[in-house]
Amino acid sequence: MHYLGDHAELLVSWVSQVKCQRTIKESTRCCCEKSWRPLVSTLLPIFPLDVVLLPGVPLPLHIFEPRYKEMVTECLDQKKPFGVVRSKEEGIAEIGCTAEIMAVTKKHSDGRMDIVTEGRERFEVMQLNHERSFLRAEVLYLQDELGSAAAEKISQALKLHGEILSLAGAEPVALSEIEGSKISFHLAGSLPLDPDFKQTLLGMKSETERVEAIISYFETVSDGSPVATATSEGGASGFLSSRAYNQAIICFSSGVSGHESSAHTGGVAA
Repeated sequence: MHYLGDHAELLVSWVSQVKCQRTIKESTRCCCEKSWRPLVSTLLPIFPLDVVLLPGVPLPLHIFEPRYKEMVTECLDQKKPFGVVRSKEEGIAEIGCTAEIMAVTKKHSDGRMDIVTEGRERFEVMQLNHERSFLRAEVLYLQDELGSAAAEKISQALKLHGEILSLAGAEPVALSEIEGSKISFHLAGSLPLDPDFKQTLLGMKSETERVEAIISYFETVSDGSPVATATSEGGASGFLSSRAYNQAIICFSSGVSGHESSAHTGGVAA
């Protein structure tokens, strides 16, 4: 200890800095492993619809309300996405998904538009903003916990999915065309499943959790239960209250050959 002499204070300072840096790294690693909420919020245009958009899943839309024509035009000009959140009588869902506008397939003379969007990033609605003609919200983008689903679980889910598609007379998409982290969303998005189940899936924190939930759901379907059910109008758990909105209409394909559906947004609770 005497040998250190004048260097002792410098050594103590260096050790403290190393410990501090290690603590920061460990803290950052723990946040990545345990939390799926980046500490960055964004003000995002919001389109409340009676539909659950999943990442990687296409969603064609017919835009006719003036406020949403304004919103979509602004998103096109700025090359930015908007958020799709499920709307029910009691409010809008806390978890939504951004929609990237892939193409404008038709522009009508009265300003209406037919567009094709695709789901991108999941987010959590933190605070609603009513300053514009259309709804906006402060959102936090969500990331999965580290890790991927086991290969045997993915194979099981794909097998069940293929069996259901075969019953509908449709061909499954090649696995090579799907990103690993989006397999669960593809499987759920290519069938007209219960929107309550899709909303639950959207909020799950890992691919493992989602794949296991899909297996359980598909096994129930294979046992003879219906693939799709009417939108639930049950309790308000997981929904945010907002101002009243007029009805808007969307037309979309479920991804199953020959299946088309239309959905209406319900009035959002005051």
